[in-house]
This record gives sequence, C-alpha cells and structure tokens, in this order.
Amino acid sequence: MSRPVPWIPGVLYGAVLFGGVYYAVIGPGPGAGTAGFAALLGALIALDGRDWGLDRRRWRGRRVASGAVFALRVLLLCAVTAVDASGLSRVLFVLVPFLAFFAYGSAVAVGLGVGCVATLAGAFTLSVPHWQVRAEYISDLLMFALGVVLALAMAAVAVREQQARARLEGTLAQVADLSAARERNRLAREIHDSLGHHLTAIGIQLEKAEAFASLDPQASAQAVSHARWSANRALDEVRASVRTLGPESESEPAGLSRALADLVHHLDGGSRRITLEMSGVERRPLLVLYRAAQEGLTNACRHSGATEIEVHLAYDKRGARLRVVDNGSGFDAAEEGFGLSGLRERVRLAEGTVAIDSAPGGTVLTVGVPW
Repeated sequence: MSRPVPWIPGVLYGAVLFGGVYYAVIGPGPGAGTAGFAALLGALIALDGRDWGLDRRRWRGRRVASGAVFALRVLLLCAVTAVDASGLSRVLFVLVPFLAFFAYGSAVAVGLGVGCVATLAGAFTLSVPHWQVRAEYISDLLMFALGVVLALAMAAVAVREQQARARLEGTLAQVADLSAARERNRLAREIHDSLGHHLTAIGIQLEKAEAFASLDPQASAQAVSHARWSANRALDEVRASVRTLGPESESEPAGLSRALADLVHHLDGGSRRITLEMSGVERRPLLVLYRAAQEGLTNACRHSGATEIEVHLAYDKRGARLRVVDNGSGFDAAEEGFGLSGLRERVRLAEGTVAIDSAPGGTVLTVGVPW
C-alpha cells in the first residue's frame, strides 16, 4: 500500500485549530466549547501521529488504518465540526476521501468524496432555509467540492509517485543483476580464453620435450622453457582479469602484432608448424583479435589434429582482419563450444564480424574489427 503525504493532515489541523481559537477570541470568547474543540483536534492529531509519525519505519506493508481506526477518525471529524462555532472545520472532511484513497483505492475514495459533498449539501438543506439562493453557502459548497477534487488529485499523484519509485527501484535492481551477470560472463570468457590457450600450449611443449628428451636435449629444454613461459603468462593474465574487473580495453596487450608473435613462437614446433604473416600498420592494440587468435590456435592444436596452422593479420584504413587457417579435421557448427560462442559475443560488442568455414581437411576462422 502506498504511503500518504503525512504533512497534509497536520497542516489542515493546525489551520483549523488556529482559525477556531482566533474566532472564539475575537467573538464570544473562549469557553468550554473552545476547549472541547481543541481537545478533539488534539485527539485527531494524536491518532494521525500514531499512524504517520511514530511508525514511519514500518510503513511498507501496512494499510493506512484499519476500518475501526478510519471510522474513529470520521467520528472525531464529525465531533469537531459539531462543537466548532466558526464552521471552519468543515474543510477537514476533505481528508476522508484523501486518506481513503491510500487505504482502499481510488473507487472508494471517489465515492466517499461525492458522499461528503452530498452530506454538506444535505446539512445546508436541513439547517439553512433557501441556501440554494444564498451566494455564501453556494460558494462554501463549491469550494468544498473543489477541495475534495484537489485532495483526490494529490492522493493520486502521491500514489503514482510511490509506484514509479517502486518500479525504478525494481529496474535498478534488475540493471545491477544484469551488470553483475555480464561482468561474471566477461571474466569467465577472459579466464577460459587465456587459461585454456596457455594450458594447450603447455601440453604441446611438454609433449615436444618428452619426444626430444633423448634425441635432442637442447630442443627438449627449449620446449620446457616455452611451457614455463606459457604457465607464467597464464598466471599473469588470470591475475590481471581478476584484478581489473573493468572494461576489456584496460587489459589490451601493448601491441597486437608483438603479442601474436609471442603466441606463435611459443606454440610452434614439434609435430605442428605455425606461421604468422602480418601486413599494414597497427593503429592500436585490439584485445578481441588477440583472443580470437588464441581461440583459433587452441582449437587447431587441441581438437583438430592440424599439422599446419597459418595466422594472417592485415591492417587497413577501416580496421583489422585476422585469419587462422589449419589443415585439421574440421568440426560441425553444432559442436561449437563456450570458447567460440564467447568469441562471437566479444566481436559483436566490438561491432565486428566472425566467419567460420570448417570441413574435413581444414578450418578457416576470420574475424574483422573496425578501428
């Protein structure tokens, strides 16, 4: 249930109390009626203070008042009006539809508002002969009706504002959840791409070291050195991914050409031959192409059984284009795993394109990214 505007009843009670006491002072003088008038208003203020002042922290999930408390408030309003010689307390009845709007909804509030206006017109009919032709009473009725309309409009605005705030809070919570999920996915891609590639490289170099251990100790030692480099590189990239948790551009390699050369250098050898060809001038490093090269090389080395792998990187005025070509067994589109789906998402965010042409005899991965 929405929360009403708590200061409105207090302002009305204060204005009516001041007006009634002032009328008594300049008129017949204060007496028992004035004391009763002030006491009844004090009871109304205390009742509303119980609902709005002392219990604000527990407002959500409560009704404005139970039916009994609401009825008690209406009875007190009637009593105040009965003892008020000035007649100012009639304005307090605009609170009946106002409070009912929050407690019971707009339909009940409008009905009570119409009932209050009709009740005032009936009271004039019973107590004031021919009031329909007396300007002051017609004016009082019209002003009271206008007050009811304004009270209902203010209640509707307060309810809509509360609902809009609730929707905004819900939207912000959803945005926070989506942002957290996106960051988790990004971090998972980072770790998968970098760690998966380097573990593949380590396996390849250790196989080479084992194969050449007795035939060529120097080549075996070099393979172990390359495996150690890949292990250290994997640790550095995982630490960087966990440490930054920021935009991907923050962790881009210092130079794509140099980074690709390092990748190829530490994977080449053994039963596989990997070559790198680059053309054009690099404007800025592009992490998405570095990750694409890692994914292509990892898949070619780990899954395809390729013996020849070519990496082509070309720069032009529009952007950069990477091709990873192997002579492996190929794969079906339905076999795409987390790595390739993550790569497609990376490239999409970079407003680039991905094309994969795979068949028995080889696979061609092409990635283009604009500057």
